Amino acid sequence: MAKVIKFPIQTPEKFGFKPVRRRKTTGTSKPGQLNLFTGGKLVKLNQLSAFEEALLMDEQGDVKAKELYQKAILEGDSIADAYCNLGIIESEAKNFGKAIDCFTLSLKEEPRHFESHYNLANLYAEIGNFPLAKVHYQTSIEIEPEFPNSHFNLGLTLAMNKEIENAILSLMNYRKRAAPEERGHADELISTLTHTITN
Repeated sequence: MAKVIKFPIQTPEKFGFKPVRRRKTTGTSKPGQLNLFTGGKLVKLNQLSAFEEALLMDEQGDVKAKELYQKAILEGDSIADAYCNLGIIESEAKNFGKAIDCFTLSLKEEPRHFESHYNLANLYAEIGNFPLAKVHYQTSIEIEPEFPNSHFNLGLTLAMNKEIENAILSLMNYRKRAAPEERGHADELISTLTHTITN
C-alpha cells in the first residue's frame, strides 16, 4: 500500500537560480594572477568586456543584459558563464525551452560548469521533471560538494520522487553545511519525512 507524504503547510521552496557573478579563472593559476606560459589577451584599461558589461546590466535589472550576454558569446568572452546567465534570464521569463538550451550550450562549452548544472536542476524541478533535476543536482554536488543549496534542493526533489530515505540523507547533508539560522526548514522536513517512514 502506498504511503501519502504530508508536507507541512509551509513547505519551503527550493533555493533559486545561481548566476555567475564573476569571471572564472582557468588552469592552475591563482585568481588575479596571469599565467605566463599561455597566450595573453590585450585588455584596455577602463573598458569592460561584453560579459562584464552584461553582468553590470544584469545586476541592475536592465533588459539590455540579454543582448550583451549574446554579444559576449559571439565574441568568445566567457561563453559558458554568458550562456548560464542568459539561461536564468530566459527561465525568469518562463521561456523554459530557451533556458534549457542556454544551460545545455553552457555545459557543451564547459561540461563541469557548476552554476549551469545547478540552475538546470532548478529549472527541471520547476517544470516537474524530477528525474532530470535529480541528475543535475547530484552533478552539481560532485563539482562543489560544500554548496548547501544543492543538498537542500536535492532533498526536496528526492522527496517528490518518493525516495524518502535518500531525501532525509540529503537534507542532513544540507544541515551540516548551512548556517545554524538557516536549518529550520530542513529540520521540519526531516521530521515530517522521518514520521512518514515510521508510520
